[in-house]
Amino acid sequence: MHSSTRSMAFVAMFAALIAVFGLIPKIDLPLGVPITLQTLGVMLVGCMLGPKRGLQAVVLFLCAVAVGLPLLSGGRGGLGVFAVPSSGYLMGWPLGALVTGTVMAALPTDSPRRAAISAFIASALGGLLTVHIFGVIGLVNMANLSWQQAIYGTLVFVPGDLIKCGLCAMVVHTVARGIPDWGFGGRASR
Repeated sequence: MHSSTRSMAFVAMFAALIAVFGLIPKIDLPLGVPITLQTLGVMLVGCMLGPKRGLQAVVLFLCAVAVGLPLLSGGRGGLGVFAVPSSGYLMGWPLGALVTGTVMAALPTDSPRRAAISAFIASALGGLLTVHIFGVIGLVNMANLSWQQAIYGTLVFVPGDLIKCGLCAMVVHTVARGIPDWGFGGRASR
């Protein structure tokens, strides 16, 4: 398969993976931001595809949501999802994938164990910290919370997101064992 065709196929496949994670029911919180598994998809695309293709996969997914496809957890879609308290998190997903991929590309992946540790670190910095920064900004602007309220509100998600970082690391470990020449973080295959 031609390199650009293969790259587009991976981007589409991982955008679809984020959509599949949306099939798992969301847990609504009073803050107006649901707990979903889709941030795990953001972590995985960065670790598995790297910064450029990871960003492309998330942007493709968000474009599909924007045109009305009900791909977000709970069957949500359309432009309205970008005007609610959780919209900051959604807007943080592309940069989260970019940061995750960039960090993953910079860390060692020469063994399954090291790849898993690198994936956990990359996911924590990109899929957790970066996305939560955008989430806090969204809560301040869309939910009219104070900065302190928004920061405390987002802390509710951190334990679950750390579990997602661990799940991402487990997937990377498994892929590293099964496909040792996978180019984690967008690296060229060894």
